[in-house]
Parts: sequence; structure tokens; C-alpha cells
Amino acid sequence: MTSAYARCRELHRAHGRTYYLATKLLPAWKRPHVHALYGFTRYADDIVDTGADLTPAERAARLDAWSAQFLAGLGGASIDDPLLPAVLDTVRKFDIDLADFDAFLRSMSMDLTVTRYRTYDDLLSYMEGSAAVIGTMMLPILGSADPAAAREPARELGLAFQLTNFIRDVGEDLDRGRIYLPLADLERFGLTPADLEAAAASGRATPSIKELVAFEVQRARLHYAAAAPGITMLERSSQSCIRAAYCVYGAILTEIEQQDYDVFTRRAVVPKRKRLLTAARCFATRSGRPVSVPGRPADPGRTPIAAALAALL
Repeated sequence: MTSAYARCRELHRAHGRTYYLATKLLPAWKRPHVHALYGFTRYADDIVDTGADLTPAERAARLDAWSAQFLAGLGGASIDDPLLPAVLDTVRKFDIDLADFDAFLRSMSMDLTVTRYRTYDDLLSYMEGSAAVIGTMMLPILGSADPAAAREPARELGLAFQLTNFIRDVGEDLDRGRIYLPLADLERFGLTPADLEAAAASGRATPSIKELVAFEVQRARLHYAAAAPGITMLERSSQSCIRAAYCVYGAILTEIEQQDYDVFTRRAVVPKRKRLLTAARCFATRSGRPVSVPGRPADPGRTPIAAALAALL
């Protein structure tokens, strides 16, 4: 068991810098369980995304086999796996809803066959399992006096974080043959997938792509705004952690804005010093203080964006 928790922590530290830093603000007894959930989601994602020499069917078989091990462990079977014992222990201790894990694994399976999403509603159906349920899985560990009220903001925070990833990582996703920005949004700005591929190849975004990215940044901010009230609903000992994750991840959008929405020239990264200062400031913030939505409102000078956002609202 100890080694399984250690393996999950290693995965978290290696691949989830923002989340890992924020987790340090939690009470020590909560941290291993957050690492366990991160390890579970990361390992499943790695099955889907690694092994270029494997066919989608072979990766699907690996994911199915690993999922079957997880389900067997829930049923009490002895599991020979480097990290699943920690996940199973966390699920039992906090009575985490198993439907969330089922939804997550379904979305991971979708990544093996679905490479495009027509509308944002289509993308949301994927993100429900790949992101929103991460928030609700975490909620029992973080704790809340009113879990029912905190559930929807937790879902929204998962969506905000994942959409931030999709915006930042357009080029990396193209390398995997995927586009997570809805095709209808591309068309709204006169773009095609081929335009994104050409921009990735040249290492520079066109004006129309910048308009698209700016639109998606403002859409992500809508999710951050919906998530903000949930932070003060958490147990006092958990608020600084999620506040830090919220602020640091939201700052990725600010970095994208500051590079004029060009996500191809360089990967938007929040500097380490800024991440550390933000975490320190969040640790010093008193519990119960409302969280401000990071960034600035949509630029009214960008007429297509303003009109598109108005349609959303």
C-alpha cells in the first residue's frame, strides 16, 4: 500500500506541477489521497496517449484490462498493480461515487476513436467524464459542510482546468491527431483543421486563429467564474490548496493573452517564481474570502469574439 501511494505521488510530482504545488497546502493526511486520484487519471491517460507502436485497438485492450483490474479490486480481489491499491484504498475511505470512475474511463475510451468534436456541447459530453468528474471525485477528500451545493462548482472547476489545457496545448494535441476546439468554433472564425495544422507547422498563429483562441479563453473564464463560489464552500483546511490551483491555472490564460493569443510560438507557462508567490499568497489568505475570477473581460474591440460570447450568454 505504501509503495502504491508513493508511485501515485511520483506521477503527480512529475506530470502535474500546478496541482502538485497546490497539494502541498493541504493537511498532510489529505495529500496521499489526492495523489492517488491524480495517479489513477494520469495512468489511464498514459495508456491512451503513449505507445505509438500500438494500434488504437491494442491500447483499448490495455485500458480495458486495467479497468477490469480496478473493478475486480473494488470487489475485493487482490490486485497486482503499482498504483491501484492506493486508489482503491482512497475510494473506500472516502466513499467516492463509483459512477465518476465509470464516466472517466468512458471518456478515456473516447480518446481512442474520437478525434474531433462538432460543437461545444459535444465536447462537454467528453469533458463531463474527463474533467468534471475529477472535481466531484476530489470533493469528499477536500470536504465541505454542504457537498450538494459544492458539487456544481467542483464540476465547473474541472471543466475550467481542462479547457485551459485544450487552449494551451492545441499544437501538442494536433501531433496526436486530435483537435479539442469545436469545429463549429473554427468555422465561426473562418477556419478549418488544415489552418490549425499549417499554423502548427509554421510555429505562428494567424489573426483568425488568435481570434479563435481569444474566444476560447473567454469561454474558459465563464467556467472559472462558475467555479469560484465553490472554494469558500470547502473545509477551511482545503481552501488554500484549491485557491492556489485556481489562481495558478487561471494564470495560464493570462500568459496566453500576454503572448497575443499565439499558442504556437511557445507553450504558455506560468513562471516558477510566480507560481510560488501565488501559492504563498493563497496560503496566507484567510478562509472564506471570495475568489476573484482571474484575467480581464473580453476585449470589446474584438467584434467577432464579443458577438460570439453574447450568443453564448
